[in-house]
Amino acid sequence: MKIVIIGGTGLIGTKLIERLTAQGHEAVAASPNTGVNTITGEGVAEVLAGADVVIDVSNSPSFADDVVLAFFETSTRNLLAAEAAAGVGHHVAVSIVGSARNPGSGYMRAKVAQERLIEDGGVPYSIVHATQFFEFAKSIADGATDGDTVRIAPVRFRPIAADDVADAVAAVATSEPVDGGIEIAGPEEFRFDEFIAQALAARGDSRTVVADPHARYFGTELADGSLVPEDVGAARLGEITFSQWQARQAAAPTR
Repeated sequence: MKIVIIGGTGLIGTKLIERLTAQGHEAVAASPNTGVNTITGEGVAEVLAGADVVIDVSNSPSFADDVVLAFFETSTRNLLAAEAAAGVGHHVAVSIVGSARNPGSGYMRAKVAQERLIEDGGVPYSIVHATQFFEFAKSIADGATDGDTVRIAPVRFRPIAADDVADAVAAVATSEPVDGGIEIAGPEEFRFDEFIAQALAARGDSRTVVADPHARYFGTELADGSLVPEDVGAARLGEITFSQWQARQAAAPTR
């Protein structure tokens, strides 16, 4: 199959290219630096010619409420229109577990808007809702830092390795569309603040993590359970534990 990955040069996109190519598919990375811009429409029709599946793992360059909403709405509308014209049979998008349960966040509202466009877009689809990635622990901490203190809500948290996300998305993309959502999450449950403290300590980061029920995440206060699958038993769980991921990171060659 020809599978086009929008955002194919990013963290998940590059892993998808590797996996899908190894499986014998024609996997094509599409992003502004490969001449494909889903906001302006540049190169979209050309890259989708002959495509069977489109996977959208792109992200907004800005998380400001109005900018992120405009990005996901414009990009998704342009993609779906081009897919319909090209006869694409499966649109796969990566979203966030709990997107609809966190309406106080402009970013989450934008992801919900994207999901609704996909649901109403007329192209068979699958939406993969993922929990937060291990790889984002430092950036989450940075966004919650005031001086030397990191304020994180003490809510349930099931982060997942990007490799597990790529495995799940590749499996979904090479299967029949579900015309609905699938939830994926990590194999272990943590408390959000405790996980961030553990992640920073492993990096030798001396910042102090404080459990703050009013701490905001993507602009919203979190309720317990708002970042984890509602039914963990029905979710697809990754295989890589946080300690295993840390060991892999430590063993990875430096560039």
